[in-house]
Amino acid sequence: MWTPLQRELALLGQRSLAVDLPGHGFDAQYPAAYQAPQDLDAWAAEPSKLAGVTLRDNVDMVVDVVRRVAAHGPVVLVGASLGGTTITGVGNAVPDLVSRLVYISGWSCVQRSNPVEYMQEPEFEGNLLAPLAALNVGDPAALGVGRANYRTADPDMLAALKASMMADATDEQFRAFLNILQPDESLAVMMSDARGHADTWGTIARTYIRLTEDRSLPVAMQDRLIAECDALTPGNPYDVHTLDTSHVGFLLRSAEVAGILGGLTV
Repeated sequence: MWTPLQRELALLGQRSLAVDLPGHGFDAQYPAAYQAPQDLDAWAAEPSKLAGVTLRDNVDMVVDVVRRVAAHGPVVLVGASLGGTTITGVGNAVPDLVSRLVYISGWSCVQRSNPVEYMQEPEFEGNLLAPLAALNVGDPAALGVGRANYRTADPDMLAALKASMMADATDEQFRAFLNILQPDESLAVMMSDARGHADTWGTIARTYIRLTEDRSLPVAMQDRLIAECDALTPGNPYDVHTLDTSHVGFLLRSAEVAGILGGLTV
């Protein structure tokens, strides 16, 4: 996912590292039943490797990476979407090792505990995720994960999915993006207490990149998250930037995002 942005950062002379969280990268799970032809009944019952992964597991892995790379210079930690919960946790754990936190339409929780709680709030009503329930496979409560069939061939479902997360892409670009997504997402990660603490996370300089055309995490919710965080640490408000892209469409404008990141002070 991060390759386009890393390429642009490299062209600016910036070092970057994409971190695979537990159960991702070469540890990811792509069951045979998820391949083509699909066996949705079998896949619905397939146990998930991510079912036991917690937000603490994610944070611990990134903290280990931060400890190692901090020896080479200032660390700017970037998280998009649900990745915001992980970088908040890292900020709580090792604020002295992180020079800046950057949220790209990311969940930055302080008043509510986690994204699931925020999803019940009025600012989330502009999202287009509700019609995608039919994309889910299996019982989330039994599996411990949300399981989405990103390899569906249903044209209506693909169109709805694109509208919710990457409306500014071509169909070909969107299908290419879907093929790098893992189908499972840990419920424990989404439902853990992900709040930033004023005396740790709140001491770190932070940036928020708002995405105004986002229909997965609507800009109204992004603005609420920014406002809540600024109220918690009024002496350390967000440095806010805005792009008119969808939830994932910022990857199609990686040169602009890299320009923002490259211009940040650390």
